[in-house]
Amino acid sequence: MSDMPKPAAPGGEVDPSLLEILVCPVTKSTLRYDRARGELVSEAARLAYPIRDGIPIMLPEEARRLDDPAP
Repeated sequence: MSDMPKPAAPGGEVDPSLLEILVCPVTKSTLRYDRARGELVSEAARLAYPIRDGIPIMLPEEARRLDDPAP
């Protein structure tokens, strides 16, 4: 068994303490971190906010609708 590190998420890792305080800018609800897609997901708003270089982009106009396929 190899001790190879796991690949980083597409958008990079996010500081866990940051995840505890971020909320959806539309609904003010909690967010779920989707590590595989590199997104912060707001189930209430049905939006997924991208993470770029470890920085969450919390602009609704940059978010992907959960009904839309991932890029």
